[in-house]
Amino acid sequence: MSFEKSDRQRLFVGGSWVEPDGGHYPVIDPATEETVGGAPEASPDQVLAACAAARAAFGPWSRTAPEERGAVLARAADIIHGHLGPYAELAQAETGATTGTARGMQVGVGAARFRRYARVEPAEWAVAPQINDAGPMGRAGVMGALAVRQPVGVVTCITSYNNPWANPAGKIAPALAMGNTVVVKPAPQDPLSVYRMAEALEAAGVPPGVVNVVSGRSVEVGEAAVSSPDVDMVSFTGSTAVGRRIAEACGRDMKRQLMELGGKGAAVVLDDADIGSAVAGIGTTFSFYSGQICTAPTRVLAQRAVYGRLVEQLAAYAGRLKVGDPRETSTVVGPVISAEHRDRVESYVETGRKEGAVVVAGGERPPYERGFYVAPTLLADCTNDMRVAREEIFGPVVCVIPFDEEEEGIALANDTEYGLIDYVWSGDVARAFRIARRLRAGGVGVNTVGRNMEAPFGGFKQSGVGRDVGSYALHAYSEVQAIVWPG
Repeated sequence: MSFEKSDRQRLFVGGSWVEPDGGHYPVIDPATEETVGGAPEASPDQVLAACAAARAAFGPWSRTAPEERGAVLARAADIIHGHLGPYAELAQAETGATTGTARGMQVGVGAARFRRYARVEPAEWAVAPQINDAGPMGRAGVMGALAVRQPVGVVTCITSYNNPWANPAGKIAPALAMGNTVVVKPAPQDPLSVYRMAEALEAAGVPPGVVNVVSGRSVEVGEAAVSSPDVDMVSFTGSTAVGRRIAEACGRDMKRQLMELGGKGAAVVLDDADIGSAVAGIGTTFSFYSGQICTAPTRVLAQRAVYGRLVEQLAAYAGRLKVGDPRETSTVVGPVISAEHRDRVESYVETGRKEGAVVVAGGERPPYERGFYVAPTLLADCTNDMRVAREEIFGPVVCVIPFDEEEEGIALANDTEYGLIDYVWSGDVARAFRIARRLRAGGVGVNTVGRNMEAPFGGFKQSGVGRDVGSYALHAYSEVQAIVWPG
């Protein structure tokens, strides 16, 4: 496909905008199926050049005063906020997000993350003095120590397609704040927004080579960004299957990893829960990013006494949601990212039917000639061994599983290879907290699906390695060095 020159994006390597060796491929608007623009297809050599540029820039950037690094991030936040309208329009065109999501949760959160990490925090802290036993020199002594955060080096950031602003910003901003340099490999479905982020950083005064962006549909692009000898760490958001392959590659060279992988969040709804609150929280799975989010409560475990009411009210809730053009203010559920993904989600619904689940809402493709739409779908009478209950569907599909006793609900919640975010609804907060402590998940929401953006974020089991967000991200993108001296 040919593009107008103005629609052809270039790579950002070493502070220069570079024509891609592999030409361009179309970025498709999932709501209209029209072409948004031409994304650059980097060659592996260009990716390696980006990694080399980041390596060359690392020394000077890591020695730059933290206050100066923070000032660059603050200016970038201002630039992004100042372009909120056009940036949100592009994000919406690439992802199919509703207008409120594109403005608030995509571009708005992206700007907020740059502003948050512009605030410089202490990079060292004192360790209590310790009287040592006699050592190899034959005498005891009091030793002082200081723990110092040092940047890791060059970080490859591989981002997810569901949020081309918040997700990359959540990697780039803390990495730069700690003195690292980055090579960003955005998801192939929506990379254009990430190039706008690079433009904002360039305008904010980031030195050449500190930020590099390379994109492509070829697997070789990502492989080069991970395997380059110039890369010290990989920060990845995406599927567990891809995360495993990246982890294997990192392990061979002992590279640091931060992995935010898949999820199959359990929502445990107890017999004393506020059903209206539970329905409103679980219902976000249908609308928020059209279910394309790893933190969604997609696996509902309902105690038998409230199971029927919960299913009935969730079905009614799903049926009220308007599916359609995300640019219309009345739309609640936009499209999924591609035709291929729509087919994948629909295949799971059909699999659920064959496994014995009852489709009580949705289950049919909305009647639109264009756009990759999936109706909010509720599957009832599920069991925890069904594929729809065990595998991440990544779409507006919720399955409901009944249980009898509290212990059974906890066991079902933990009977999964995932462990990212779980949820508990109960009118007894002490009961909810007690159950939350027994759930094998990196986070638990009690009577809410909201998140505290300073709380650690990450998963147990196959849902990831490491923690980020807030101050935890500064630790994630740093090494801790101990400096010890005679007290």
